[in-house]
Amino acid sequence: MKYILKLTFCLFAALNITSCSDFLDVNNNPNAPVSENLSLGAKLSAALVSSVVQETGQLNQIGAFWGGYWGTTSEGINNFIDLKTYNGPAIRHQRDGIPVWETGYANLLYYQLIREEATAEGALFYSGVAKIMQGWHFMHLVDVYNNLPFDDALQGTVHPTPRYEEGRVVYEKSINLITEGIEDIKNAPAGTEAGADDVMFTGNKTRWVKFGNTVKLRALLRQSEVGDQGYITAEIGKIQAEGSGYLGAGASALVQPGYLTTAGKLNPFWENYYRTVQNVSTANHQDIRPTAFLINTYKQRNDPRLATLYVAVGTDYKGVLFGNPNAEPEYERANTSAFKGPNENGNAPAGLFKSATQASVLMGSFESLFLQAEAAQRGWITGSAKSLYESAIQESFKYLEVNTGAFAAYNAQPLVNFDNATNKIERIIEQKWLALNSISSLEAWSDYRRLGIPALPNSLDAPSPASFPLRFMYPESERQTNNEEASRHGSDDVTQAKVWWDK
Repeated sequence: MKYILKLTFCLFAALNITSCSDFLDVNNNPNAPVSENLSLGAKLSAALVSSVVQETGQLNQIGAFWGGYWGTTSEGINNFIDLKTYNGPAIRHQRDGIPVWETGYANLLYYQLIREEATAEGALFYSGVAKIMQGWHFMHLVDVYNNLPFDDALQGTVHPTPRYEEGRVVYEKSINLITEGIEDIKNAPAGTEAGADDVMFTGNKTRWVKFGNTVKLRALLRQSEVGDQGYITAEIGKIQAEGSGYLGAGASALVQPGYLTTAGKLNPFWENYYRTVQNVSTANHQDIRPTAFLINTYKQRNDPRLATLYVAVGTDYKGVLFGNPNAEPEYERANTSAFKGPNENGNAPAGLFKSATQASVLMGSFESLFLQAEAAQRGWITGSAKSLYESAIQESFKYLEVNTGAFAAYNAQPLVNFDNATNKIERIIEQKWLALNSISSLEAWSDYRRLGIPALPNSLDAPSPASFPLRFMYPESERQTNNEEASRHGSDDVTQAKVWWDK
């Protein structure tokens, strides 16, 4: 945990006295949640931005490749090679790897500092939001790494080699933390809520409580195949007793800090995967393509979202093969469908790319409704699974700029209609997968690991035909400084060791 210890020192210094300019320089990173003499509100704004940057960038990218959405053109054959080959040692590399662990714990620490200051000031709204977001990040880390530090984490030099806890236990403690956060928010005196500094819900206590309940529902469904049903029933009962419900139609968790058409201040998803501030197509936009499996799944359902998401090649849409090691003309840039944005859509907003200053999605209303549909179908909550399923699709249509009038014909098709499905959980997850495409892709990868839906083709560059990515290895930095503790928890092999909820 050497990285986290160094970060702890820098953040405490930055948030209280001076800046750690050689590590996190707020002058160079406008989204960094540290600076001298920041108010509690400013810290919350920056922490929420940091959370959504990880969600829409690092985690979304991993999930998009491993959840069946993305491949690359023939020109980009050498891009993202570690994700295509499931190269665990390269992914965990301290310098050139993908630092999900480091970024996740950094975000957790930001909220820990907010919690501590909020507790000292009696600012219940802020402490409640921080607890909910800590639960969010701890569970994401479990989804990627399995067992990890919880009680011993975020305490600086108190625990230089923090004790790992089982993923199941971390999930339970995270759910409890979110429950505490909900109570803090509900008990916050009127007039003490955040305002514009809450860049997600602008101080709306009801929305925050619904969001917390939705995150808990996601966590309970994650353990649908291996969990203790008594525990799940008890936790659902707590949500029902609280009474606020879940995020519904028109209630996405969107982060909008006031993105600008200035370098470094554009919506980060736009800037990484579509256009620069000079309106130049990025390398990712040129070489990331939808998989042929994804394109065909949309086509089989005559799905109108296909036309708002991607650029047609002639009169058709063309995908690529994930992990294809061969640079074939069929999969070159000119012959495959790129992401569609305003430049390719008559300057009108497209599905994923609407404007350089669009809000970032932490959790879409469509995901919440699909979660509720699955829970209803399993008999965990009341309500019509069919109605929730149909509302989820309609919310996806709205977000992806599809005319809502297209829903009736779409829903009437045998491969879409809920009543026609012999396996209704499978039908829900199929549509959820289509809705989460390139938005919350980590959830799609997690659903595949949990349920095997949809039947994704493997990478053509996988170590073996049967190997599929199940988790990340513990980072190299952790192996160097806390290896004895990490080693107590068995193998962390990418294609063999599962996270706790993966049946």
